[in-house]
Amino acid sequence: MHVFGHNILFYALLAATFGVSAFAIWKGDTAVRWAAITQSGASIMALFYATLGPDWIQTVELAAGLVSAAIYLLLAVRFANLWIGGAMLLQAGEFSLDAFYLVTDRPLDHLHAWVNNTCEWGVVLCILLGAILAILRRMTLAREAAELAARRQQRTSPAV
Repeated sequence: MHVFGHNILFYALLAATFGVSAFAIWKGDTAVRWAAITQSGASIMALFYATLGPDWIQTVELAAGLVSAAIYLLLAVRFANLWIGGAMLLQAGEFSLDAFYLVTDRPLDHLHAWVNNTCEWGVVLCILLGAILAILRRMTLAREAAELAARRQQRTSPAV
């Protein structure tokens, strides 16, 4: 997460990240919870490494991106959900962006901020989608279980 100055979009992204993460931890399944913890942890780290000097910020941001991308990769392999794959690809894109800027020794500019924050928004939206899908999956399973119980009850009750 990168910002030039104190921008309202930066604070909106932080609020969305923590809000969606809290919702995902509350209502999501295991995969959604792990993704939410990863994203909120990366955002908390971003707040701390934003205070570092310009010599270290890109390196620490690259390391945090690598850890997040690796966790999303493990989640994608373990749970095989499309939304996790989307989050993984967006995090990999952010990692590649940070690597490009570090290797070419380019100063962080507005293009970096736009692409970086767009990837962050995409990851947050993927986690929100995962939480919504987990809720819908639980509702479907509950409905199917109720229908099955009703059919069993019909079979066992004597015909009138």
